[in-house]
Amino acid sequence: MRYEGNIFRPFSEANSYLLQCTIGCSHNQCTFCGMYKDKKYRVRTLDEIKEDISMARDQIGDVEKVFLCDGDAIAIETPVLLEILKELKQAFPSLRHVGAYVGPQSTLSKSMAELIELREAGLAKAYLGVETGDERILKEIRKGVTYAEMLEAGQSLVEAGMNLSSMILLGIAGRGPRSKEHALATAKITNEMKPHYLAALTVTPVPGTVLYRQIERGEFELLDPFETLEEMKVLFENLTVENLKFVGIHASNYLPVNGTLPRDRERMLVAINSVLDSRDGSALRSERERGL
Repeated sequence: MRYEGNIFRPFSEANSYLLQCTIGCSHNQCTFCGMYKDKKYRVRTLDEIKEDISMARDQIGDVEKVFLCDGDAIAIETPVLLEILKELKQAFPSLRHVGAYVGPQSTLSKSMAELIELREAGLAKAYLGVETGDERILKEIRKGVTYAEMLEAGQSLVEAGMNLSSMILLGIAGRGPRSKEHALATAKITNEMKPHYLAALTVTPVPGTVLYRQIERGEFELLDPFETLEEMKVLFENLTVENLKFVGIHASNYLPVNGTLPRDRERMLVAINSVLDSRDGSALRSERERGL
């Protein structure tokens, strides 16, 4: 198995075989992200990818889960991606799950027929970096799409039958009144998109990124831990999606919170309110314990 540069994956893909199909991210302009800044985007050749699959089969045997790296594997031309999925099925008889990061622009470039074909071929889970439902913030962080386009991308993935995980960023609005506006707008786009999972991360400055330089210049002020919990509270109070699995245990978050909405809403609010009411910092992850 061969890898170029640092490899990233969602924490829920910890037990997956990581197959590097692209180098870097096709968009790679988000102000907060430092994951692929050292890579020039390209799609690996199909022959290379097939060789890697063969090596993985020989070295680790049969697998049940595969994650397609790097960022935005759905940007690969559909016939090539279908061939990769076919090769994976042939190599791993027990395969039941293939996941990938998906960018909104790349998703929108696929027809519904293509997305359905990819789902039927085995691309079961899509991780979409929504970050926020706030139109202004989407532009500021250079996501490359509007609210309407982000919503369409997510809804298309759901309609195609993929298991959609929407990833959002607590604190991406910075300090001030826009923090609540961001939380409300993010609840709104989630309610309209109806993902299966909502994965919350907390903004963590990465050296070398645009956001990091904005913080250094005093142009962006990070929320304190309790303010990020206020955003999470607003989310919980305004989410209406049925059977939405909220995943808030990422290492970047100050308070790990998990649950299914609306069933666990009160329990999750109690956990947040107990910390907000007491202002007990000992209940939170320290900066040393947090990470990406």
